[in-house]
Amino acid sequence: MSVLRPRSAKEALAAYARMPEALPIVGGTDFMVTWNLGDLNDRVVLDLSRLAQWSRIEQTATGDGLRIGALATHTALQRHPIVRRRFGLLVAACATIGGVQIQNRGTIGGNIANASPAGDTLPPLAVYDARIHIASAGGRRVVPFLDIFAGVKKTTLQPGELIEAIELPFPSSKPDRELFRKVGTRAAQAISKTVAAGLLWLSRDGHVREVRFSLGSMAPTVRRLRRVEAHLTGQRLTPDVIREACALVSADVAPIDDVRSTAAYRLATSQRVLEGFLASP
Repeated sequence: MSVLRPRSAKEALAAYARMPEALPIVGGTDFMVTWNLGDLNDRVVLDLSRLAQWSRIEQTATGDGLRIGALATHTALQRHPIVRRRFGLLVAACATIGGVQIQNRGTIGGNIANASPAGDTLPPLAVYDARIHIASAGGRRVVPFLDIFAGVKKTTLQPGELIEAIELPFPSSKPDRELFRKVGTRAAQAISKTVAAGLLWLSRDGHVREVRFSLGSMAPTVRRLRRVEAHLTGQRLTPDVIREACALVSADVAPIDDVRSTAAYRLATSQRVLEGFLASP
């Protein structure tokens, strides 16, 4: 195995342009598992851990959002005062990822680039309308969060491109309800059977002004429940409306049977999570 260790973003992007077959790593929490299985022999590794500028968490230049460097760890996100105050679902998600050791090493950019349908930070990032900043030796571009995923463990990143940062716009007002819920085999250190995030804003007369709801582990990529959201917008949360919304979950996602769960369990559990979110006072 050959390891490249650039000391700046410019060096890293230049190295990746020369060797787009290299495997980028930072925390290496998934990398070490694969390495121990012997599946990475003769690979070139691009170690990004020296890029301190990509670890920063700071307000955007315009002040209307937060820019999170791709190398920010799950622990750093849990401790950051602005993240804790404005993006509580992301804090809750980071606290469910593995144990403390994993949270200390694993990064937000790595969780996204890994593109696992069960990535715990992905539903919160979806409902926060995150934007992904992508860098390469040829320039930079920004894409909506959901557009970064192409399938299971697949992204739309082009050869030589790296995730540089994640931008979260500040919500215009505090949501009336918020939800992060992970369902796994155990209470801790488990891969999700289903993982959900939700934000809800109500008007003064009790109608749904805006709702965002997202599920992971329910499709090849994380999904916003667009049909459910459209059905709920402008409605009062009566038992009939909630029941109709839960029935629409299957129109937005089509879970599968696998070693961790069955499709029927995933669907029923996700519907119950949505029902509890909508029916809570």
